[in-house]
Amino acid sequence: MNKVAIVTGAAKGIGRAIALRLAEDGMNIAINYRSNDVEANNLVDEINKLGVRAIAIKADISDFAQAEGLIKDTLKVFGRIDVIVNNAGVTKDSLLLRMTEESFDSVIEINLKGTFNCIKHVTPVMLKQKKGKIINISSVVGITGNAGQVNYSASKAGVIAMTKSLAKEVGSRGICVNAVAPGFIKTDMTAKLSLKAVEELSKAIALKRLGLPEDVAKAVSFLASDDSDYITGQVLCVDGGMVM
Repeated sequence: MNKVAIVTGAAKGIGRAIALRLAEDGMNIAINYRSNDVEANNLVDEINKLGVRAIAIKADISDFAQAEGLIKDTLKVFGRIDVIVNNAGVTKDSLLLRMTEESFDSVIEINLKGTFNCIKHVTPVMLKQKKGKIINISSVVGITGNAGQVNYSASKAGVIAMTKSLAKEVGSRGICVNAVAPGFIKTDMTAKLSLKAVEELSKAIALKRLGLPEDVAKAVSFLASDDSDYITGQVLCVDGGMVM
């Protein structure tokens, strides 16, 4: 029987790479997205060609009821949930003195509350199964902080604390909860940076280059696999040695 994985924010970027990698690993995938119907449906077609099954579920995971609907809809189709990757997130960068209350609240609502909403509704499912993998996508700035990202850094630090706390709560029931903390990864966000800015960022990275979405997906693949069954409450930095 194929395992079943939910990937939130999977229509593009890191989420898309994760969904594809888990599909290549033989998992059926529930692709969650908020707005991009075309990209989500294209990803479904691409995954179905790999010999596994994919569905797209449109839901705003920052909404408690919609997050519950995501879990219920996945169960209706597949009957079980083995892995959830809480990847959906946004940035609204600004120095604190210019940051609006709305910019702070919206980042917390999606990145932190959205992760809570999903784990709140999926955990009872995994408790009944007596097994499951919860993988939360954090960020290295949740460890180090970053100027201009008070909101984003706070949300990602919260995700790490949430990961460790839940790991302690559900470990005795066979559920592993871990976080992946990407560094600077080549996505639509970093594509906006100038060549000079990328060069400056690379100087702080031991491997002297930005990462790829596939680099993050490989780490998630490991944590979603049986090979990581004795690993929980950990934060795996995929950052080319930047935090080090």
